[in-house]
Amino acid sequence: MIQYQDLTLRRNGRVLFANASAMIHPGWKVALTGENGAGKSTFFAALLGGFTPDGGTLSRPQNWTVSHMAQEVAALSQSAIDFVLDGDKEWRAISNALETEQDDLKLAELYGDFDSIDGYTAPARAAQLLAGLGFSEANQQQAVSEFSGGWRMRLNLAQALMCRSDLLMLDEPTNHLDLDAILWLEDWLIRYQGTLILISHDRDFLDATVSHIIHIEQQTMTLYTGNYTTFERTRAERLAQHQQAYEKQQLDMAHLQKYIDRFRAQATKAKQAQSRIKQLERMVQIAPAHADSAFSFQFRDPIKLSNPLVRLDSVDAGYGAKVVVSNINLNFSPETRIGLLGPNGAGKSTLIKTLVGELALMAGERVASEHLVLGYFAQHQVDHLDMNASPLLALTRIATRTSEIELRKFLGSFGFQGDRVITPAENFSGGEKARLALALIVWQRPNVLVLDEPTNHLDLEMRHALSMALQAFNGALIVVSHDRQLLGSCCDEFLLVADGKMDIFGGSLVDYASWLKEWRAKQALKVESTATREEKRQERQEVKPSGDNLHILRPLKQQAEKLEAKFQRLNEQQLALATKLEDSTIYQDSNKDKLKKLLVEKAKIDSELADVEVAYLQALEAYEIAGKK
Repeated sequence: MIQYQDLTLRRNGRVLFANASAMIHPGWKVALTGENGAGKSTFFAALLGGFTPDGGTLSRPQNWTVSHMAQEVAALSQSAIDFVLDGDKEWRAISNALETEQDDLKLAELYGDFDSIDGYTAPARAAQLLAGLGFSEANQQQAVSEFSGGWRMRLNLAQALMCRSDLLMLDEPTNHLDLDAILWLEDWLIRYQGTLILISHDRDFLDATVSHIIHIEQQTMTLYTGNYTTFERTRAERLAQHQQAYEKQQLDMAHLQKYIDRFRAQATKAKQAQSRIKQLERMVQIAPAHADSAFSFQFRDPIKLSNPLVRLDSVDAGYGAKVVVSNINLNFSPETRIGLLGPNGAGKSTLIKTLVGELALMAGERVASEHLVLGYFAQHQVDHLDMNASPLLALTRIATRTSEIELRKFLGSFGFQGDRVITPAENFSGGEKARLALALIVWQRPNVLVLDEPTNHLDLEMRHALSMALQAFNGALIVVSHDRQLLGSCCDEFLLVADGKMDIFGGSLVDYASWLKEWRAKQALKVESTATREEKRQERQEVKPSGDNLHILRPLKQQAEKLEAKFQRLNEQQLALATKLEDSTIYQDSNKDKLKKLLVEKAKIDSELADVEVAYLQALEAYEIAGKK
């Protein structure tokens, strides 16, 4: 098990938490929560051995295989699937050794090891991981360097999952995933048999995947049993009880102080007063109950509203000559509150970009009101910030007539206070950059909000603040998000983008998860059906000899059939020898001669089988060429 006793961690001289003690048992699935900077990632680093505790002890079983999700990946030339296979280090080591080893006995041992780790299925398992995270078959063969930063993070996640680990550590695994990939990852983690420790700001994801919460606040680590919803309820009850104890103690202290102040100077009461002074001094003061400071902001009311604000009539959306979503009809009134659902790559972002005018219409019409003020938060909005500008400077550029005091007050509601207000954005974390991008949009008083994955990098408190602000927003809203809490609380209807069209989705987000599983199953059947049709097409194109060249084709066909039969016979012999070599008794000292004989025989069969396969393919090709003449 993982155990920490009187653990103290500091970062840059600041105490993150002190004197923490708990145990994480094998098979537990634990989430680390707490505000940004509380010490979650530092605890991760300490568990991985990259950060030395400042006090106490932290230990885990030394024989455990640990897998963790890297936060960066180089622009490698190897294919995506090879990169993921590297996650299973033992598989990769044995595979490399099999390519170079010449000694028959060592080769036999390697084959045995390879079989014991189920090595033959590793490529298929890697392909399944990549498919679940949104990579097509063609993507899987692309070089890592060809993917964007977000997709490389998905590759890092797939590589971490590929490892046959005892301990899996994931830091913000959902940040670069869409809802489809998150639902798939939930299922995968539920089935995972090892110990899981993760950091995530997705409430629904945590509810589905973890059984314990370690919460860090006020330099204290507290272990809770249950998922995130249970944790919130338990913590709220503890805070309420703590606050009641604090308030009672304040009354007791006030009563004692009042007695002391009244009778301290009276000789007849001096002794009792001194007694109460000592009682007051001995009292261990309870601090007021404290919850992590929450953000609180609201959208400024739009200057003008109209109906409709913007409309899409019979629009086809896509890139170049390719239509991705056809016949889109949308009408945005001030009351519109839409959540966009759909499989990865179905066209949600394409629709969004068409709506805001980033993509030209391929057909149809976009009608915008003269009062339209769009607030558009793109998936990579933070990349468009001026990294040399501070929050105050960035806001001043679009609010030239507003006093600095008012701008500072506004930015404070987004967590930019003190020196952070004048700190260049290049020094900010991903969460701070996302908050700044949101603040700039909010200030401009939009009447239509278009949000494409707005919660990436936002912590739980900021997500909650955004959800509350959106619920009170006086304008139209359309949002694509992997945060089901945000979708469920802010959207009145869902639209489904799939199979080249957009339709109303009448169910809940739970229904969507079921729909998605069915859709994936249908897609798999379509792939199988396409493969079957291709096989039949190839069968129809098989050689149909004419009378003129029948005498030429017959011996070629007979030769091919003869080689095919020999190939099958050798293949059966190879399989039989492999079965014998799987028997552990064959490697005992008493069977050395027998093992050597088997290895020699297998090497001979392997060589002959390779020659026959080449000859068979050449004969088959000669037969097909002759048939086309």
